[in-house]
Amino acid sequence: MLKNLMIKDFIEELGSSSPAPGGGSVSALSAALASALGSMVFNLTVGKKNYEELSEADKNKIQNSLNETKKGSDEFLKLMEEDTESFMQLMSAFKLPKDTEENKNVRKEKIQQGYKAAIEVPLKVADCAFKIYDYILTASELGNINAVSDAGVAALLTQTAIEGAVLNVKINLSSVKDEAYKAEISKQINKLATEGKQRRDHILNIVESKL
Repeated sequence: MLKNLMIKDFIEELGSSSPAPGGGSVSALSAALASALGSMVFNLTVGKKNYEELSEADKNKIQNSLNETKKGSDEFLKLMEEDTESFMQLMSAFKLPKDTEENKNVRKEKIQQGYKAAIEVPLKVADCAFKIYDYILTASELGNINAVSDAGVAALLTQTAIEGAVLNVKINLSSVKDEAYKAEISKQINKLATEGKQRRDHILNIVESKL
């Protein structure tokens, strides 16, 4: 499993001639790293003097954000694996026989199903990554000020995850024949990328004001 590889081994596998893992898995990994950085900021915040001076509502907000970012790291690592798996399944569809008209039709259908399956994972990465902006915003606003730059890095990694995942959706979407499906997915990813940039910039402005 990719998540069990040493960092050096993962980098070597990524840089090899194998087409997977690729950009989709790296996008999911970026989101996992963003979540982990968020968790770090919250762990460096809880129990400190400034934390004790916060309202109960803000303390609860931090605790909830800590719980969610911890869960997020695990979820994104699963998605990193799933992205590679879906790509390999798509490749398997291309290897199906095409010696008869019936087999050709079956192969075409399986390939189309494979493309849609390969779209689902990065789409989920982009959607879930967008949601962790809520917690990174909390980190930038309420987290330990000595770790505020880490909240900024988390925001940058989050947008990398979103836009990287969006690119992977687009490259698979270009081969899908279902025009209504393509239109709906395009609408979703464009919204995630555009609004993600706005949220990233808002967080970075907060971070910069505290440096």
